[in-house]
Amino acid sequence: MIEDNIISQEANERTVLVGLITQNQNETRTREYLAELAFLAETAGAVPVHTFLQKLDYPNPRTYVGKGKLEEIRAYVEEEEIGMVIFDDDLSTKQVTNIERELKVKILDRTSLILDIFARRAQTATARTQVELAQYQYLLPRLTRMWTHLERQRGGIGMRGPGETQIETDRRIILDKISRLKEELRHIDRQKSIQRKNRGKLTRVALVGYTNVGKSTIMNLLSKSEVFAENKLFATLDTTVRKVIIDNLPFLLTDTVGFIRKLPTHLVDSFKSTLDEVREADLLVHVVDVSHPQFEEQIEVVNRTLQEVCGASDKPMIMVFNKIDAFTYTPKDPDDLTPSTHENIPLEDFEKTWMARTHGNCVFISAKKKINIDALKQMLYEKAREIHAERFPYNDFLFQKYDDFTVDNE
Repeated sequence: MIEDNIISQEANERTVLVGLITQNQNETRTREYLAELAFLAETAGAVPVHTFLQKLDYPNPRTYVGKGKLEEIRAYVEEEEIGMVIFDDDLSTKQVTNIERELKVKILDRTSLILDIFARRAQTATARTQVELAQYQYLLPRLTRMWTHLERQRGGIGMRGPGETQIETDRRIILDKISRLKEELRHIDRQKSIQRKNRGKLTRVALVGYTNVGKSTIMNLLSKSEVFAENKLFATLDTTVRKVIIDNLPFLLTDTVGFIRKLPTHLVDSFKSTLDEVREADLLVHVVDVSHPQFEEQIEVVNRTLQEVCGASDKPMIMVFNKIDAFTYTPKDPDDLTPSTHENIPLEDFEKTWMARTHGNCVFISAKKKINIDALKQMLYEKAREIHAERFPYNDFLFQKYDDFTVDNE
């Protein structure tokens, strides 16, 4: 893995965040993205101290923000002794070079920040290989910026083009490493494919959802395991598979990496082996943080990712609305004639709405407080049994006889 993480190892590095209000992104949406960017920064160990917003039709191709806004950011950075500025969108090589020249501090974009978090979180050889591949793919088009110091060399005979030569050399080295890492991941994919075949015909259930919605906590509850869980984004990168038995029915439960808005395509491609677990699952359990102000948009992000990346949008799905213990709402004033939002609706009304929308394939729980976990287990049992019955009709006959026997003796 690339040795130097993008964010320094110094604790509590102070940073400012920068975002744009554009034709395609209003102020409300921009502030939501910046709030998530702040959470990402905190996960990486930084301390966001200020946010800068600017309204532009589209990002400035040279400096992302306008000249006046960049000067404002520079003045704040110098006055407050800020060591890093994080931008909410991907920056081009030219933009990073120009911004660094003006601000003279470390510059990150959303993708580089996510990559830094992934590099810190990767534990297994598979995850480390996946992250290293994503890092090199991110680095490849940005090599020019790394050799700007060569511009200071004198020109003349014998001095023409040393920077280009070194860049081409580095590009070949990185391309070779990318090729090697892809081959390693193909080997890993083959191994995991064999492992999946060796699991037999057990029903496969995959936990999916936005990052930090409680998938690992649910995994620990159902499988009685100790999967790492933390109130930070991307606490889990490695796919974990556990055998779970509810009543008399065994099935395999998989915990997967969480999704996020603006997730880089090459980063998703690097985690193909993780997403294969989703593709080959018989049942998806979509976990939602119902206490999050934008949980409905998070649902859309996950569904879109499942459709575009995993090709798993048509699989049977259970919606699990987690963290009901943290759910709050503000009743509307009777004189307020503006349309109601989810912030004005009590949990009971949400339950009725989503029960109707999902035809009863949803359950409201609190994994942390262990509220309504039995209802979740019952729903998982019923869905897994339906799949098992299609695969092994004779076994379902035995289940039915067992159930009849139990009822007769109550």
